[in-house]
Amino acid sequence: MPSRRTVLAASAGAAATLALGGTAHADQNTHDDTRLRSLISRMTLPEKVGQLFVMRVYGHSATAPDQADIDANLKEIGVRTAAELIDRYRVGGIIYFTWAHNTRDPHQIADLSNGIQKASLSLPRGLPVLISTDQEHGIVCRVGEPATLFPGAMALGAGRSHRDARTLGRIAGRELRAMGIRQNYSPVADVNVNPANPVIGVRSFGADPDAVAGMVAAEVAGYQRARQVAATAKHFPGHGDTAVDSHYGFPVITHTRAEWEKLDAPPFRAAIAAGIDSIMTAHLMVPALDDSGDPATLSRPILQGILREELGYDGVIVTDSLGMEGVRTKYGDDRVPVLALKAGVDQLLNPPNLAVAWNAVLKAVQDGELTERRLDESILRVLRLKARLGLFREPYVAQADVTRTVGIPAHLAQADRIAERTTTLLVNEGHLLPLSPRRLLVTGADPASPSGTTGPPTGVLTAAFNELGFTATALSTGTAPSAATVAKAVAAARDVDAVVVATYNVSATSGQKTLVEQLLATGRPVIALAVRNPYDVAHLPGVPAYLASYAWTDVELRAAARVIAGRVAPRGKLPVPVQRADDPAAVLYPIGHGLSYPT
Repeated sequence: MPSRRTVLAASAGAAATLALGGTAHADQNTHDDTRLRSLISRMTLPEKVGQLFVMRVYGHSATAPDQADIDANLKEIGVRTAAELIDRYRVGGIIYFTWAHNTRDPHQIADLSNGIQKASLSLPRGLPVLISTDQEHGIVCRVGEPATLFPGAMALGAGRSHRDARTLGRIAGRELRAMGIRQNYSPVADVNVNPANPVIGVRSFGADPDAVAGMVAAEVAGYQRARQVAATAKHFPGHGDTAVDSHYGFPVITHTRAEWEKLDAPPFRAAIAAGIDSIMTAHLMVPALDDSGDPATLSRPILQGILREELGYDGVIVTDSLGMEGVRTKYGDDRVPVLALKAGVDQLLNPPNLAVAWNAVLKAVQDGELTERRLDESILRVLRLKARLGLFREPYVAQADVTRTVGIPAHLAQADRIAERTTTLLVNEGHLLPLSPRRLLVTGADPASPSGTTGPPTGVLTAAFNELGFTATALSTGTAPSAATVAKAVAAARDVDAVVVATYNVSATSGQKTLVEQLLATGRPVIALAVRNPYDVAHLPGVPAYLASYAWTDVELRAAARVIAGRVAPRGKLPVPVQRADDPAAVLYPIGHGLSYPT
């Protein structure tokens, strides 16, 4: 790892000029702002444009990625490596993805981060890069094992512990910082009031705005303690009541202004009160807030009028990915970044074609549509954030810190204990649970691992039960089991004493429903575990014992096994209501429902 002296020399004086402390708020310190503005005044216009972009790049290394990643970079970005990306476009940020092969293991991630910083700081007027990722935990994780993986937001909502949310933020923030990731696009501040929401769902803390607000504020406090990582509340002005995924379509939220104030606004207000460093926009339309037909990402009335002026937020505003369909429906890829900046955005995340987006912003300034002063406003916010995080003072990370921080036993134990407090027992007819050790079939859905490092769920559950004294065997049936697969599971069920079946987003016509019904017909006790949405229970009324884990990563599954076996009592309470399948207007299980075992 380069020494601090090397860092200062490599930055051609910029880091030396801006060796700011990581704890002072630059926006409250005129002296710091003077230094930052001085730095901005020395930047060229192309450098300023680059500082506004946060871009993907393929590869595990900043300078020597695999050939397949070089080919992908050439095809999508026109550069070979992360170092070339920085040299050509002077981007202010880089986002890590699992599918881009950025996150193989913690030590490799740290090396990649250091390589990115070295590439930027070695340039004339070089600046540290703000490296980001989506590490929500639960079903959205870019960094996998051996890093510590926690339950997701809805699981935490079921646990109802602000202390646990702060612990997650504190530990996850420490681990991300050790790997050089300094901006996390989490927590989700959307209030999931629509059970049919295809994109948020269990990524939300729940359906109660005040409860979600409390959890958001707690997690933000954990992440931003000691300024180790910038947290990001998303997706403003709220993505919780939609049946359209903005990755693939253009959602419209029909809340009135009063409904928005009551349902969507509270978590964002709480995040701002907690000192949130960045807020991510949503690619959706809210006519009650802006009837122009533009998505919120491009709406000045929403971003400047409501977020900045009414809510008093002066931190960084980052777009959701500009490659998503929700922001590309009305305008072309050359107009979107320009309109986003005009609306009040500071960071332009992951445009589908960086050359088109970058040159469009440059041309907009040259033609007078955007002023250079407008760019300076956003660059100042971005540099303030980098300064608060200590990136000018200490841009590099040490491998020794990775070893003593990431995935250490104390962190893993905390994740296990938190998970135990989230597992929710929805049904327990005849006190079937807890289950004593016996012959057990573990079957059902095996969705792919969010991080590529966990699962498969039936295998994880089987191993957990065997460690608890059961004699368990696994039989994966998938999320859409065929008749032959169902028959195989039914035959296996006849040779055991009880069945545990994992369900995943069951519908009225789902093959999973057929599977569970036929398992019930064997007469063997059936315990169902909803490994994503808790709404599955409404479609399977005959199951005598039903639990919800809210995600299928190992930490949640192991906790569910311990609850089923009675090693710990179920403590989770539903953070969303579950409606009847035959009458969605009627509530089957209300918010707060959750059973426990007799003491």
